[in-house]
Amino acid sequence: MADSGLLESVLRLVEKVDGGVDSQDVAGGLSVDHQVVVGAVKSLQALGEVIEATQRSSKHWEVTGEGNEILEQGSHEARVFKAIPEEGLPQSELMKLPSGKVGFSKAMSNKWIRLDKGHEGGPRVFRTVDSIEDAVREKLQQVKKGQSSQLEEKEKNELKKRKLLTEVTVKSYWITKGSNFSTTITKQETELTPEMIASGTWRDKKFKPYNFEAMGVAPDSGHLHPLMKVRTQFRQIFLEMGFTEMPTNNFIESSFWNFDSLFQPQQHPARDQHDTFFLSDPALAHEFPLDYLERVKKVHSEGGYGSQGYKYDWKIEEAQKNILRTHTTAVSARMLYKLAQQEKFTPVKYFSIDRVFRNETLDATHLAEFHQIEGVVADYGLTLGDLMGVLHQFFTKLGITKLRFKPAYNPYTEPSMEVFSYHEGLKKWVEVGNSGVFRPEMLLPMGLPEEVSVIAWGLSLERPTMIKYGINNIRELVGHKVNLQMVYDSPVCRLDS
Repeated sequence: MADSGLLESVLRLVEKVDGGVDSQDVAGGLSVDHQVVVGAVKSLQALGEVIEATQRSSKHWEVTGEGNEILEQGSHEARVFKAIPEEGLPQSELMKLPSGKVGFSKAMSNKWIRLDKGHEGGPRVFRTVDSIEDAVREKLQQVKKGQSSQLEEKEKNELKKRKLLTEVTVKSYWITKGSNFSTTITKQETELTPEMIASGTWRDKKFKPYNFEAMGVAPDSGHLHPLMKVRTQFRQIFLEMGFTEMPTNNFIESSFWNFDSLFQPQQHPARDQHDTFFLSDPALAHEFPLDYLERVKKVHSEGGYGSQGYKYDWKIEEAQKNILRTHTTAVSARMLYKLAQQEKFTPVKYFSIDRVFRNETLDATHLAEFHQIEGVVADYGLTLGDLMGVLHQFFTKLGITKLRFKPAYNPYTEPSMEVFSYHEGLKKWVEVGNSGVFRPEMLLPMGLPEEVSVIAWGLSLERPTMIKYGINNIRELVGHKVNLQMVYDSPVCRLDS
């Protein structure tokens, strides 16, 4: 509650004026900030019908910081005019002045100066008049004195366009006497005590009305980040479709499992430092299944399994390099190799949702780390039609029913498809994922039967989360710029079914 002395001062001002008074005038009369008076008004309203206050708004013009600079030093064009001597000034020197560029343009428009481009010493600026009137400065002085009404709207808008004026909306209260008006403040009791009841003094007390609709204090508790909420939804969808979650707790991966096992050549641009984070310690991995490594080396350098390979000198030193994994497909490769080592193949459905790392340029839609969602199905005789069917089922559970597929290229899938969905809000087709059938050059060296096909698809977790929560900049969702209040206030995410 505001200070009782201030409250009584406000009440005395209201008493003196018939018909009411504006809170702005009260602030001026008491020489206090307007927000202090607004707080006092709200405190008085809480005391009952001491006063009546109606909120209203008004607009007025204020001089900006740049405008105040012009009030002190003159307009940009006037300063440029004064800087030009009778013999003129080289244009290059004029442009070095603090107000050179803006002032030159405006002074030329006002025909105060001229530019001689054919001057022997280079382009030179000369005065065309002996004296000037700084109309911009004069107009700003009128606004500063509270005489903005004397300016035409066109003049005010021109000054606003130059960022010299700004239109400010001020909210204030019109204060009038209430039915229980008094210039003295009687403190209202907030509690009925046993002593009041025993002594009977409660009869002479004024009690503050109880607000039975007031919200209670929210209990302190933890809050789930929007990414975790959407991750839970995706995970539930995979589990409903009978998928098993893959272990993805190894952020550090060798280049062998991240690239080579996926039939991605060692000279591929994705393996450059521009796209991948390499570790300095430990820099190399040493434990590999050697027979499998030899088969991978052969299919890369010589070909095999119906493929001619890439025909290059495959190097173990390149495959040993440790990196921060660039995709969770490296985990899929490990799981498929493990599956191939079983005595008898059994069909499987795997999924993973975890963090991956790319050496990306940071902007509103890209970070150096993000989450990848991946689904993998291995079975006999799977085709592109099966992949499309699973994708339709998966995205339908997300509430996405309009899908299109576009042929694409991936080093480790053939055929490959980009998945597009029709965005009702944007009224256009947007890419929502990538998919394909793993190549034989990837699967057969692992030891999987020739009749087995593996279909897979992936998408990011951040993009659907940003769409769901109306976030335009990924840095507002992940990283040190995240507003924690957004995390506290975000609603429980419900994906359409």
